[in-house]
Amino acid sequence: MKSNTPCLSANVTRALELLPGPEGQRFATVFQHSSLLVEIYAPRGTDPQQPHTRDELYFVASGTGEFVCGDTRTTFGPTDILFAAAAVAHRFENFSGDLTVWVMFYGPEGGEADL
Repeated sequence: MKSNTPCLSANVTRALELLPGPEGQRFATVFQHSSLLVEIYAPRGTDPQQPHTRDELYFVASGTGEFVCGDTRTTFGPTDILFAAAAVAHRFENFSGDLTVWVMFYGPEGGEADL
């Protein structure tokens, strides 16, 4: 889906107003343009996510914790960037109650590893 908006400004405060979703979701779509999908994600307590079908980039807006991706565990904090390739198991663990991340899905199904 191509956005009709040629420019966009988003902020965490307004994005968090979309949460929780109608079924209690802790994520919400903020913007979509071509293959780029931008979401806000604010897990609370545990992170139940499963591997995704596209490459994924996280930008930590607030909070601290550990990012487990494949066999790697990384400590993170505000302004850090985290990456998970398509189909790789990943999750946030031991995170603070204010964890909020921008999530950017992009590229084709299956990821860009072979491009």
